[in-house]
Amino acid sequence: MSGLNPDSPRPTDIRLHQKSRLLEISFDDNTTCMLSCEFLRVYSPSAEVRGHGHGQEVLQIGKEDVNIVGIEPVGQYAVKLRFSDGHDTGLYSWDYLYELAKHYEALWLEYIGKLDAAGIKRKIPQ
Repeated sequence: MSGLNPDSPRPTDIRLHQKSRLLEISFDDNTTCMLSCEFLRVYSPSAEVRGHGHGQEVLQIGKEDVNIVGIEPVGQYAVKLRFSDGHDTGLYSWDYLYELAKHYEALWLEYIGKLDAAGIKRKIPQ
């Protein structure tokens, strides 16, 4: 993961809405987003998900009901999210969270497209 860009927006507030499985993030440039726990889990910056190089990404499936069970600050640059499926190895830098927020729709459609291409149907979360 690259270092922080000093000009990148920083979160001013991070709130977990466990019932709706949404993480609400407000940034200091007035950007606010609601990212689903499923989205954050399937786009984890961990090696387990991203692999160790381009083309080694592992498609995450069956994450519709995943929730965040813990949020731990990592210095002044990131948070570690602990998920209900036991995954906790991704460090979400402020830069990465901001990129996820800005490109949410395109990234979500890309994920759905990969599931479709693999013949995997998402179940509707309970």
